[in-house]
Amino acid sequence: MAASSSSAISAALLSAVLTISLLASTSSASSRPLSAAAAGATTNTEFIRTSCIATTYPQLCYNSLAVHATKIQTSAKLMASTALDVTLASAKSTSAAMVKLQQSRGLSPREYVAMRDCVEVLGDSVDLIRQSMAEMAANKGGADFGMMISDVQTWVSAALTDESTCTDGFAEKAVADGEVKTAVRGRIETIGQLTSNALALINAYATLHH
Repeated sequence: MAASSSSAISAALLSAVLTISLLASTSSASSRPLSAAAAGATTNTEFIRTSCIATTYPQLCYNSLAVHATKIQTSAKLMASTALDVTLASAKSTSAAMVKLQQSRGLSPREYVAMRDCVEVLGDSVDLIRQSMAEMAANKGGADFGMMISDVQTWVSAALTDESTCTDGFAEKAVADGEVKTAVRGRIETIGQLTSNALALINAYATLHH
């Protein structure tokens, strides 16, 4: 009976020791600081979130750029250029979709004209955004920075105007409400918001050099 009691006590003690060891291990792991990579990722994401506050559409800004946090890191230039890259990709895909839709049957004459005009101005917008990206990539921040950033601001503003022209074309009462009008307006409005955000980030980048 004594041996049985001794075994039970030993088992209880072993169980207690294992439990304490497990708790200590868990506590140590939870209090361990983040790795350099994890800390860096958090810093990059917070930089994007903070930078996006200055834009007109901060949530869209964050959602579209957070996935590029590793690339952007904490660089205002990379933030602005990546915003342009995201805008360019959206404009190109929308333009391609509209060209395909324009060639399909079933559009009313007014829808066709609005679509044709929209594709044309979207093409101009794509060219302006691409030109802006190339200009920013080529500039190394030297004495001609002011001229470069002024050109980029002008081109991106012009791209935004082109997108507004497209949106206005589908907003007119001459184009009947329907799936085509809703789909086109929705996508163009998103491009306009992305462009607006990119311009705000370019302006923020410009202020760092003043």
